[in-house]
Amino acid sequence: MIKLDKSLYTKKEYKAAKAQVKANRLNPVQTPVQIDQPQRTPNKTAFVLGNGTSRQSINPVDLRAHGTVYGCNAIFRTFAPDYLVAVDTKMIMEIQDTAYHHHNVVWTNPNKLTKEDPNLNKFNPNKGWSSGPTALHLASQHSSKTIYILGFDYVGIGPTNDLVNNMYSGTRNYKNVNDRATYHGNWQRQTMQCINEFALTEYIRVTDDSNSYIPDNLKECRNLKHITIDDFVNNFKLKRLTS
Repeated sequence: MIKLDKSLYTKKEYKAAKAQVKANRLNPVQTPVQIDQPQRTPNKTAFVLGNGTSRQSINPVDLRAHGTVYGCNAIFRTFAPDYLVAVDTKMIMEIQDTAYHHHNVVWTNPNKLTKEDPNLNKFNPNKGWSSGPTALHLASQHSSKTIYILGFDYVGIGPTNDLVNNMYSGTRNYKNVNDRATYHGNWQRQTMQCINEFALTEYIRVTDDSNSYIPDNLKECRNLKHITIDDFVNNFKLKRLTS
């Protein structure tokens, strides 16, 4: 009988795998159902997708062939990452309205809204971070050797970089397109803390171009480098989306 390593699974994944093992045991004359053991090894590549506009030309579907995909918040509307992270209460309510979390892996913080929902995975302890850095920390905990960071733009857009920078601005649970950009100091600090905590992991942040904003505190991270979106596309032989 297949022996499952519970530490490799989320609650939802472990429950499903355990059911498969039981079905195999009860029906030994049939061809056993394949058990999908999570491949979280140090050699795995991961992609953590924030929702800054710098990643809008990348099709997340194309990344599946190259590693594990971690996404945040409203990305679930059009794409199901391997792991979705959402810590904002309103976003969790939207996810619950669609029942997305009944069929896909979602991680969030424990609170009054989420604690009674068995289909949500809860962080324990709760770091109290924003969704993007929290997703980055989750990918790091899964022992990925190299993690590509996309859509972590930090600064706003527009002539003076003061407008909200988010692919989903103007939609449910997001600021309007003409609203002022959100303060990004906390995001920078949380990203830096995560990268410094996992010193043996290689982090590669993907930016619009060579002139894109790089926070001073991230310049000090020895295991982080920056590449342009063009380099990223060429490295993985991707086809860019056109608007």
